[in-house]
Amino acid sequence: MLSAVVLTPSAPVLVPELAGAAAEVAGFRAAALAAVVELPDRWIAIGVGAADDVIEPNTRGTFAGYGVDVPVALSPDAGGAVRALPLCALVTGWLRGQANPSARAQVRVYDAEHDAGTAIGYGRALRTEIDAIDAPVGVLVVADGANTLTPSAPGGYDPDSVPVQAALHAALSAGDVDALTRLPGGIVGRVAYQVLAGLTGPAPRSTTELMHGAPYGVGYFVGVWKP
Repeated sequence: MLSAVVLTPSAPVLVPELAGAAAEVAGFRAAALAAVVELPDRWIAIGVGAADDVIEPNTRGTFAGYGVDVPVALSPDAGGAVRALPLCALVTGWLRGQANPSARAQVRVYDAEHDAGTAIGYGRALRTEIDAIDAPVGVLVVADGANTLTPSAPGGYDPDSVPVQAALHAALSAGDVDALTRLPGGIVGRVAYQVLAGLTGPAPRSTTELMHGAPYGVGYFVGVWKP
């Protein structure tokens, strides 16, 4: 059964070794760690990548590709060789290790090019799968908004993305599932948010926003949805 959904940025700068003492992200780091405490010991994380993939809890990885060899694991008993992981899985492993080391996380990676209908269908199928589990399951959505919000943003500056990001924030804050189904392609985590729409539709029972903003020109949101 689905117990809670936590939303967090897909941002390597959440890791102190990668961001140092950057004030721009310290609040998001604290909020993300506070939010994942809401999850039980069984996690399913949702994120986007180059192709569909399922990464099992016995997996280990590292942020070495982002400049510092910070190891992560998706469960306390993960063993074997370190493998290359998409950012959503690395962030999941880091949050798990910091906030709940006894938790086990499976990561569902969805191709960033899926259309809305496909993503929503994946979300509905995942909800059916979770509902059949006779134990609490928490979902962690690891995704960013637009990455074009300021002149220094990694995607370049697109002033038209500013109202799009504002609309995404409003939808995540209010639990507006229908609005998530209509997100444009400029939202980096669009597919993950549309999987969320299929998972929680027609609407969550309650939503709590912990923090939102756009450090480095990228839209971030941290919050908790209760089904």
